[in-house]
Amino acid sequence: MPTDPGSTVPLYILIAQDFLGLHNPSPPQPVHTPSLPADPLTMSTTTSKALDAAKSTSQQAKNSIKTMTEETSATTSSILHHPYTRAALPFVNGGLAGMTATTVIQPIDMIKVRLQLAGEGAKTGPRPSPLQVTRDIIAQGKVADLYTGLSAGLLRQAVYTTARLGFFDTFMNVLKTRAEASGSQIGFKERAGAGLTAGGLAAMVGNPADLALIRMQSDGLKPLAQRAHYNSVVDALTRIAKAEGVTALWSGAYPTVVRAMALNFGQLAFFSEAKNQLKSQTQLSSQTQTLTASAIAGFFASFFSLPFDFVKTRLQKQQKAKDGSLPYKGMADCFRKVAKDEGLLRFYRGFGTYYIRIAPHAMVTLIVADWLGFITK
Repeated sequence: MPTDPGSTVPLYILIAQDFLGLHNPSPPQPVHTPSLPADPLTMSTTTSKALDAAKSTSQQAKNSIKTMTEETSATTSSILHHPYTRAALPFVNGGLAGMTATTVIQPIDMIKVRLQLAGEGAKTGPRPSPLQVTRDIIAQGKVADLYTGLSAGLLRQAVYTTARLGFFDTFMNVLKTRAEASGSQIGFKERAGAGLTAGGLAAMVGNPADLALIRMQSDGLKPLAQRAHYNSVVDALTRIAKAEGVTALWSGAYPTVVRAMALNFGQLAFFSEAKNQLKSQTQLSSQTQTLTASAIAGFFASFFSLPFDFVKTRLQKQQKAKDGSLPYKGMADCFRKVAKDEGLLRFYRGFGTYYIRIAPHAMVTLIVADWLGFITK
């Protein structure tokens, strides 16, 4: 077998190796890696420079974030202190505060309405307890039924409380400016006047939503065949206006206005006065002053407004009979018939429930309004 001269390997194998590139392979090339400085001082200097560069980059990032935050705060501050924004803030804060409170208190309001409508027209009618009413509502449907009319309640707060607290704060700011100009202080009389006026104006605006709320909450008391089954506050307002006329949306407006004036007299005037007295006479913290003043205001608001709230509920719930007549001709007629047929104490039926509804609602509303007022200064 032929071989390459000077080699013991057969020639055909050498030819194959040469063809396949396997003959005399190149030796592997050494991998060159950068050499590290052997001097410890040089290594320390390099590391220090890298750390300084990282710190510088970090500081630049912090400064950029700080600048952006300051620019955002400045923009927000300029918007909040714009004259139009300052004028609108009391109304916006009032509406948000009222809607927050209504979401929390709605089940208690539902029970209060059912208590006021129980035993209508009879002196010896049923006297259900709040717990019994709660059980009946849940037994007829589900726990969520306690929130029946929430959409109407939120609309009412969006309109009524927005206007009520907005007007009150606006009036108080005007009175404060006048008092400072004359070197005097705002007294209880001025606070009461601001509360009464703000409540009356807001009640007229919010009456349709209030009426829709009462209709939705009382619908479950009717026989199943006579129930309206309102889907929402918009559905209730639309159907009432079509069936009874647009003016029917202001049914019970007079007692609603009187009730609102009494409620605001007790709530806003007494809250403002109580907080002022607590601030000057005690060492209580600001939060404790607000809570205590809210509880005091809630009691007086309940005491003054419950009889009007009772009459308002009766008038807004009533609907025309087949002959076109109504159970009550107006606020005075309702007062007279209830006093005669059901007794004077009927006007204060459910006072405990009403206070539990009014006091926490007042507390949540006023606390949230105070907080919103603080963060939007």
